[in-house]
Amino acid sequence: QVQLVESGGRLVQAGDSLRLSCAASGRTFSSFAMGWFRQAQAPGKEREFVASISRFGRMRYYTDSVKGRFTISRDNAKNTVYLQMNSLKLEDTAVYYCAAGRSPGTITTSYDYWGRGTSVTVSS
Repeated sequence: QVQLVESGGRLVQAGDSLRLSCAASGRTFSSFAMGWFRQAQAPGKEREFVASISRFGRMRYYTDSVKGRFTISRDNAKNTVYLQMNSLKLEDTAVYYCAAGRSPGTITTSYDYWGRGTSVTVSS
């Protein structure tokens, strides 16, 4: 088992930067690939992939809409994964979830453990 707790979400303006953190406890953090997903709070919106990182950070993947703006990183000594978000846009508004799994996949079924999410709202 691993427990994940996200933090850092808040209300920001378009163009601002924000860093999300996800602290893990339980099993060895470096045993897991980590991912960030988001879900807009609107009817019919599904949880979508944002970024993922392999166990030791060698591989990183991003959805096209955040490439060049978001950076995923991890600190295995601190059992924490980060999502640095720059040049935020209105469409980045969502609840952001971190997840731990066997591989840094882009689909939710790649991950076995999920946090409860942190809310990011981008205003104009």
